Amino acid sequence: MADYQATDLGAFLGLEYGEEGPEVATGRLEVTDRVLQPFGIVHGGAHAVIAESICSHATAEAVKDEGMVAMGQSNHATFIRPISQGHINARATVRHRGRTTWIWDCDLTDDEGRICALVRMTIAVRPRPS
Repeated sequence: MADYQATDLGAFLGLEYGEEGPEVATGRLEVTDRVLQPFGIVHGGAHAVIAESICSHATAEAVKDEGMVAMGQSNHATFIRPISQGHINARATVRHRGRTTWIWDCDLTDDEGRICALVRMTIAVRPRPS
């Protein structure tokens, strides 16, 4: 995670990385004024940042020993229920592990376990730049 901390938007927002493996990645973010939109609910971009951060990071960790890097290629979020307090809890499961792309499904829930957003992430896997 050291490669990510200095420049990672998720870390800047306060994202706490949890489980991190080639099959499952988790994280959570405390709801603060920093992530609320003007109507007092979590900004949709915060959901997207959490999903992209945990999926990119888990993929990067899985492919780094092969000399590869990982970065978001597609981030498709569907918002179901607003969150205005507590935490945004994320759990991503891998759907496809290919040579050049990985696909993850990420459920974002509130502290009561209710689904608040669903994100489908495609992560590009490329050779590490020289």
